[in-house]
Amino acid sequence: MSALRIGPYTLPNSLILAPMAGVTDGPFRQLCRRLGAGLVVSEMITSDVRLWNTRKSSLRLPHEGDPEPRSVQIAGGDPQMLAEAAQRNVELGAQIIDINMGCPAKKVCNKAAGSALLKDEPLVREILQAVVAAVDVPVTLKIRTGWDRQNKNGIEVAKIAEQAGIVALAVHGRTRADLYTGDAEYDSIAAIKQAVSIPVFANGDIDSPEKAKAVLAATGADALLIGRAAQGRPWIFREIEHYLRTGEKLPAPSLLEVECILLEHLAALHAFYGDVMGVRIARKHVGWYLATLPGAREFRAQFNRLDSTDAQCANVREFFGERHNDGEGVAA
Repeated sequence: MSALRIGPYTLPNSLILAPMAGVTDGPFRQLCRRLGAGLVVSEMITSDVRLWNTRKSSLRLPHEGDPEPRSVQIAGGDPQMLAEAAQRNVELGAQIIDINMGCPAKKVCNKAAGSALLKDEPLVREILQAVVAAVDVPVTLKIRTGWDRQNKNGIEVAKIAEQAGIVALAVHGRTRADLYTGDAEYDSIAAIKQAVSIPVFANGDIDSPEKAKAVLAATGADALLIGRAAQGRPWIFREIEHYLRTGEKLPAPSLLEVECILLEHLAALHAFYGDVMGVRIARKHVGWYLATLPGAREFRAQFNRLDSTDAQCANVREFFGERHNDGEGVAA
């Protein structure tokens, strides 16, 4: 794949960590970038700057230490609020602004944000024009293929985005009504790619190197967004990059490497969130890492009762120590 450009930035490859609320925080973004992602996108940040003084929002706001280019996703339904949020994020270090019109969560859609906006094309145009005019950094957009299967307006929205000055478009190959069920519609992404001249990124169900290659072939997309498949498996980026470049599959990481990555991730979570919150957030990540390993369910039950960082790290070391004797890799 040729080098991907977003505005003035040339990415090292065309694999992007999709923004996921509650998952793609600072520690996870840094880890995925180190393990092969060409770009990582922040968790969704509300466009209501009055809410930014909450602890949750303050942790999501961009930090100078983030891998560059720093892409920050904002969500909302009011053009002026989104424009202001974009400006404020740029002041805080964002180098790319990404607008969310893809999130299907009721909490977001009920506030006429996320994929709910796809119902209102004039408002989509107004929002995109306002944000593009407000900042002098590249603005990207994430959408779904439509509101429901009877109302698939992804092509229309893509054309509005291109006319408004959006520099790249990510398309999750499902409608709002599909949530995360059923198969992703790669034919819809292909049709959107054909309809516009800006880069189009494919998103949805990309969970292996082979699937990544197939989705690129089916859609003609310029890049791939990988979300849920990276949970507990941040090395998926280097696996896909290697396969697309060489046609060969990398061996699965050894248990020792998984242990090292997980312990590094735990330390970063604890440092970023502090002990109490860090311990709580570490639980879901540990569950994802160990999901395919024997004995994981029993281990999780006891791990989730631990309430200190030291106990968590010691417990993980013990879990892997019992399994190193088998000398196995991790299921890819």
